Amino acid sequence: MKEAIILAGGFGTRLQGVIKDLPKPMAPVHNRPFLTYILDNLAAAGCEHVVLSTGYLHKKIEEYFGKNYGKLQISYAQENEPLGTGGAIRFALTFCQTDEVLVLNGDTIFKVDWSKFIQFHQQKNALLSIVLRQVDDVARYGCVALDAQNRISLFAEKNAVTGKGLINGGIYLINKQLFDKYPQPQKFSFEKEIMEQFYKKEFFYGLVSDGYFLDIGIPEDYARAEKEL
Repeated sequence: MKEAIILAGGFGTRLQGVIKDLPKPMAPVHNRPFLTYILDNLAAAGCEHVVLSTGYLHKKIEEYFGKNYGKLQISYAQENEPLGTGGAIRFALTFCQTDEVLVLNGDTIFKVDWSKFIQFHQQKNALLSIVLRQVDDVARYGCVALDAQNRISLFAEKNAVTGKGLINGGIYLINKQLFDKYPQPQKFSFEKEIMEQFYKKEFFYGLVSDGYFLDIGIPEDYARAEKEL
């Protein structure tokens, strides 16, 4: 896993009362941006090149990181207008040299066994693999179900299901061929237009991880970051 994309262009609407004039991945945790924790995890796993998909207040990110973060080479796929998660990933892939690329959300820390995930993806010969996490209440995230072969058998929208279950942990391994096989308009949602549309006909797989998981999308969980990271 030499290359990764981090989706760092969101508005962070629910955090605006807590962090003003900053993109969500730049939210300070112990006096450094939350995004640095994600980059540290990737660097420790041997990643060499990270593409930051930016949009809202992109200069705040670019000015902080520049072209390198430690040994990581940093590139920027800057959106001039919001492209949705799918459009952002597809654009960021044009900055990548390898055919298979790791994609992560810029507001989530999920400590997974990277080598296990990559091996899983390759053994399944998948176009798309997702790391899943069990949580006590899936309502905020939406629910994912697997069959006996770890193939994804269900995507349920946010608030459609409640209670304990598996959620999309916001970490993907994507083969570039996925976007050639299923062309989309310039702006589209990866979750809605790719995952939910094609999981029944395509072989998308999920690997369950019990690693540390924290999504800072709401103020309560952002406050947890200060205590736990």
